[in-house]
Amino acid sequence: MPQLNFISKEPINRGWSCDKKYCVTTPDGTKYLLRVTPAEKSAKRQEMFHMQQKAAFLGVPMCKPVAFGKCDDGVYSIQTWVNGKNAEDIIPYLSDTEQYAYGLEAGRILKTIHSLPAPEALPDWEARFQAKIDRKIKMYHECPIKFDGAENFIAYIEENRHLLANRPQTFQHGDYHIGNMMIENGKIVIIDFDRYDFGDPWEEFNRIVWCAQTSPLFASGIVNGYFDSRVPSEFWKLLALYISTNMLSSIPWAIPFGKGEINTMLNQARDVLRWYDNMQNSVPVWYFKNQGIERDR
Repeated sequence: MPQLNFISKEPINRGWSCDKKYCVTTPDGTKYLLRVTPAEKSAKRQEMFHMQQKAAFLGVPMCKPVAFGKCDDGVYSIQTWVNGKNAEDIIPYLSDTEQYAYGLEAGRILKTIHSLPAPEALPDWEARFQAKIDRKIKMYHECPIKFDGAENFIAYIEENRHLLANRPQTFQHGDYHIGNMMIENGKIVIIDFDRYDFGDPWEEFNRIVWCAQTSPLFASGIVNGYFDSRVPSEFWKLLALYISTNMLSSIPWAIPFGKGEINTMLNQARDVLRWYDNMQNSVPVWYFKNQGIERDR
């Protein structure tokens, strides 16, 4: 374990990670986040720590990496503690202008994260994601729970798989959405990099469904902030492809977690189909351009 001396250690039970998480406090009152990863899941944690160091160096507001090493239970990492509140508990209750402004900030942060390059030897994105699509379609067909509209997702995927050709690859946070953001001193801070990956930067937006369900204006701000309000039409088409792929595997993913999670994902599939008019339109109905933010509550 690290050389830092902790006088308290409180478990944190929020989140989906396999890590054991703790809020630890040093004698001088400084708090840190301690994460302990089981040995069998620890292979990528050192790389994650190094990528977090690179992101922090670029000025990404985040839980900054402090220390990493081996321990009896696997590996540990220590990160700075974020003294704030979860963004999904705050942003929906703000004015329209504030929700959108936070979205712009989150979009610009994501653009900075994506400035970190992927390893040169990484396999081609098109081949990787085509294989993922095939797996997810197979998962849905083999799943005992079906939902209305799945055929629309599959049809859209098959018609647009060609869009995967020649896509660039960068570092990805891996789970970039409002639930992995904190508000500290009025600013967004990004947490939970443990699903980090390397791939098409536009695929990173596939989690925006969680943002759109919570605050359409925040979700719109993320897109506009990332693209400086000049959103290419190709982005929307690819995003719909990535979201369709996710929706097909969401029910098989949810089954082990019980009826509550299954219902959450079924409701999300219904929302997505409504946003995209059963996948007939590639721009979702929740998206507002800048001029749509004149409606303060």
